[in-house]
Amino acid sequence: MATLSNATTSAKPILALKGVRIVSLALNLPGPAALMRCRAMGASCVKLEPPPHPSAPKGTSGDPMGLYNRSAYAQLHDGMRIACVDLKTEKGQKALHRELAKADVLLTSFRPSALRKLGLEWQTLHGKYPMLSLVTIVGAPGARAEEPGHDLTYLAENDLVSGLELPPTLYADMGGSLMASEAVLQVRMHQLLTGKGVRLEVALSEAAAYLALPRAWGLTKPGSAVGGAHAGYRVYPCKDGRAALAALEPHFAAALGAAVGLPNSHIMAMFAPETHIAVASYLSSKTRAELDALAIEKDIPLFTLG
Repeated sequence: MATLSNATTSAKPILALKGVRIVSLALNLPGPAALMRCRAMGASCVKLEPPPHPSAPKGTSGDPMGLYNRSAYAQLHDGMRIACVDLKTEKGQKALHRELAKADVLLTSFRPSALRKLGLEWQTLHGKYPMLSLVTIVGAPGARAEEPGHDLTYLAENDLVSGLELPPTLYADMGGSLMASEAVLQVRMHQLLTGKGVRLEVALSEAAAYLALPRAWGLTKPGSAVGGAHAGYRVYPCKDGRAALAALEPHFAAALGAAVGLPNSHIMAMFAPETHIAVASYLSSKTRAELDALAIEKDIPLFTLG
């Protein structure tokens, strides 16, 4: 299982958000994933969830993720305080504002109209809690924030859906969660510099657009270096599976060429049709175990798959 870690040269994580109190109303994946990142950076996290739907099984969370996938829900919320609060009631509003009075950041994933109905539009919040910052996750920015959408639609509009196959992961949601945790760091810096809260909007469609930049630049389109034109950067069949080969830099390409027995392995030779044929033939004759050993011995970026 993949684990959450901080990029640091020390064995000890840098708790950049230690002492920061975050209240989250965000459901499903992007908000909780952002909150998980913030907790890993030391933040104290409280999540207020709506009551579960009457038709939901007993003990189910008010967050749909608790119904879709209990193990994902558990990992996302590990170490956080969770309370069931109906924000549409006076009792629920009082509970929310008790939390906001002590919070540094409020994280939401509602449409703007829903925030207005709950009395959580920015002008109202800022008037009551001048030091509180708001990070709001929306589907699309500005005027499009009321439009319905989800990870799949945001990927589709950015040319990141191929054929009829679903993408292997929820790229826009997870990219958006990283942008949201980055936004929490930004608003915290603003608070420390100015003594005031600020509002930042994170749009999942913009997260998808950011992930799509290499494609928009033409880097990954068919015929480009990392779009299949370079023989050292492709997925090939092998005897008992597949090999994801990433020998892109000249020294990796040279090591690959030497292993394959190419007479000429300079960088431009990697784009020649005969090089593609030679590499494909060589890899198809090897097992995954043989290729794993080759990758270690020759220092070639290669990962085998079933």
